[in-house]
Amino acid sequence: MYIYLNGEISKIEDARISPFDHGFLYGMGLFETFRVYDGHPFLLDDHLVRLQAGLNELQINLLLNKAHVMAIVNDLLSINGLKQAYVRLNVSAGAGEVGLPSTDYEDPSVLVFMKDIPSVLGEKKAILLKTPRNTPEGEFRLKSHHFLNNIYGKREVGNNPTIEGIFLSRDGFLAEGITSNLFWVRGDKLFTPALRTGILNGITRAFVIELANSIGLHIQEGFFRPKDILQSDEAFITNSIQEIVPLGAIENHILQGKNGPITKKLQYIYSQYRTSLWSKNDLPKENQKWIKTELDDHS
Repeated sequence: MYIYLNGEISKIEDARISPFDHGFLYGMGLFETFRVYDGHPFLLDDHLVRLQAGLNELQINLLLNKAHVMAIVNDLLSINGLKQAYVRLNVSAGAGEVGLPSTDYEDPSVLVFMKDIPSVLGEKKAILLKTPRNTPEGEFRLKSHHFLNNIYGKREVGNNPTIEGIFLSRDGFLAEGITSNLFWVRGDKLFTPALRTGILNGITRAFVIELANSIGLHIQEGFFRPKDILQSDEAFITNSIQEIVPLGAIENHILQGKNGPITKKLQYIYSQYRTSLWSKNDLPKENQKWIKTELDDHS
């Protein structure tokens, strides 16, 4: 497999990063993962906006350029012989003096690699983790190298791919999955934890909220206890690689899973958007009538 590292494409085994990179020494780095469908990186604009905001927050001086990122992705797709891919774009602070800096990072390290899309399950079960969700290091959660809390959660769940662990905040509020955002349905309302709980502002989470708005769902973001989701009819998790994954159960509470009507509708619209290579900006009100007609036909 070939990767991109600091301006060069090379085989993985030939790539080298400085041992004094502060992404390694102090966790000063950020990343985005996204899917490529038939050569098109879905929601790339949104991923780059979030990454740029994080770079600004960490004072890593790099101005992202979409055309440059697209050129890298296209080169890697070609040399690796892929059309569908899992892509990770990683920016670390770069090499520096040993010690905690107070100034900006001026020479970041940029890494891009890809692999085949992992198998996506049609349904999962969720358990509530005993490991609490840590609080963000700063004002909001970054998609950073600080993943120890997620690793603790994964160790609690184990290697069973059919189970997702759900974090609670230290105050006992529903937060997010180990690698996902969380939604549930009760009646005609869609619920999801608020960003103020300390969760990651997921790209797919934001897109699903836009989709839900487009079909007239009532959406409520807020602070919720486990009892709230244990009274739900449907629930699902989201991330950029797995898309929308229904939950068949949370603890011992049985849900409608992949047969849930709201979940199925959202999955269908999502598939139409990524197939059409649209983005979140392509959700004008005049499309809503078409979307509802399509959903009625699909139901």
